[in-house]
Formats: sequence, structure tokens, C-alpha cells
Amino acid sequence: MNPEQTDNSDDWGPLSGLPGNPIMWVLIASELVVFGAMFIGFGILRISEPDAFVESQNHLDRLAGAINTMVLVSSGFCAALAVHYQINGNTLRTRLWLSAGALLGVVFLGIKFIEYADKFAVGISTDTSSFFMLYFLATGFHALHVVFGIIILFIVGWKNSVENVVTGTAFWHMVDLIWVILFPVVYLLR
Repeated sequence: MNPEQTDNSDDWGPLSGLPGNPIMWVLIASELVVFGAMFIGFGILRISEPDAFVESQNHLDRLAGAINTMVLVSSGFCAALAVHYQINGNTLRTRLWLSAGALLGVVFLGIKFIEYADKFAVGISTDTSSFFMLYFLATGFHALHVVFGIIILFIVGWKNSVENVVTGTAFWHMVDLIWVILFPVVYLLR
């Protein structure tokens, strides 16, 4: 080792240039791989059981899915505003926008709960079909990420530094991105 070089344990190589903590980007990449596998599963199902896939899709509430899309995109905007205010040193507005984003996450979960309750009320469950097994798996796994994201938003609002807020909102944006892909794949593509 050259004497002028120092051991920099914070050097993450190409990840060092990403905003926030690089370990969050490792988590985000791994989550995108898992959700990508689910999207591939939906694609295979669509090809192998096209009529059953469309018939199952007809039982979904596309309006609820569309509203949830608007809710999560709006929450992502709130998270972006929180980053803006944190960078500019306005802790109060940072916390307000993080809280607004988290509150919209709760709204998303409420709508998803109603949607699930409607399915269960008419006897639709993971055992109904391959489509509904994947539907509940993918949307339920996403809902768990929403719960985890809400917790993260509150933690970074409490322990708010620029790095924490940027890191936490990066996770929240991944949750948004997954839904923006999940909604058309599950609810709309025929």
C-alpha cells in the first residue's frame, strides 16, 4: 500500500456517488430483483393461462388501484419536498413533508385493506387461482414495504440529517416505483 493512500472504510466504489447511504442502494437493488422475479412470474402466467389471467383480472378493482397509484406518487412528491427542505436546513418543513408522505402511505394501506376485504368477502383467496396467489403475494409483499417505508420516514424525520432523509426517501421512492410497475402489470395489461 502506498503511504499516501489511507484506508477509507467509507469507500463503496461506484456506490459512493449515490445519494444517501450506499447500503440502502444495495437493499433497493435486492428488492428490485425480488419484485422483478414476481413480474416475470406474472408474465409467465399471462402467457401460460391467458384466459384465466384475464378472468381473474376482471375481479380486481382498477379504480382502487389507480387511486392508490395517485396516492403513492403524491407521497413520493412529499418525500422529495422533504429532501429539498432538509438540504435547505428547514427541519420543521422536512418533518411535515415526511409526515405527509407517511400519512399517504397509511391511506394506501387503508385502500389496499378494503380491496383485500372485498376479495375475501366473495371467497377469493390465494387458493382461488395462480393469478390470485401471485396477486396476494406481490401486493402483500409490497404492502409490507409500505409499512416498513412509513417506519423509515418517521425514523428519518426524528433523526433528520441530510444523509438520513435522502437515504430514507430513496427507499420510499423504490416503494413508489414498484407500485407504478405493479399496478399496470397486475391490474391493466391484458
